[in-house]
Amino acid sequence: MSAQASSEAGTARTTGAEPDARLLTEAVTRLRRALRSSIRTDYPWEALPMAQVELLQVLGEHSPARISDLAARRRLAQSTVSGLIGQMIGSGLVTRDVDSADRRASVVALTDAGREKLAAWTTAHERRIDAALAALDEGARGAIVQALPALFQLAETLGESAGDTRPE
Repeated sequence: MSAQASSEAGTARTTGAEPDARLLTEAVTRLRRALRSSIRTDYPWEALPMAQVELLQVLGEHSPARISDLAARRRLAQSTVSGLIGQMIGSGLVTRDVDSADRRASVVALTDAGREKLAAWTTAHERRIDAALAALDEGARGAIVQALPALFQLAETLGESAGDTRPE
């Protein structure tokens, strides 16, 4: 941890939750940005927008799925998801078919190319994060691993509180 980040973290611990929230927001933002940047440097073929990756991840667990279900899971407007799915169909990553349970609705499913892209994306990101973790000292790695359950709980709590708001 840099001296500035360490100093900010120390200040956050002593002055209350607001600085903690600010620092966590900054850390998450920096991690996402650094990961996307490093992936594009290490794996120049990776150009899939994050919104599409997130839909592939949902479809990897829940396929086939209706657009409305995908929108609800990602907390996005159905029109946004529909547009993303249209792009993904054009790229050959997903297919859209009639829902056998309700002929008026459609379902989206991963294609073989979509499954391969998702697997490659996941492997590339896991390798990159693994290498970064290996570069940290044992104490920092341990702190990150120890924080994972709390981070998942925080994400779940944020997701539950966001359930009362309208999608983007």
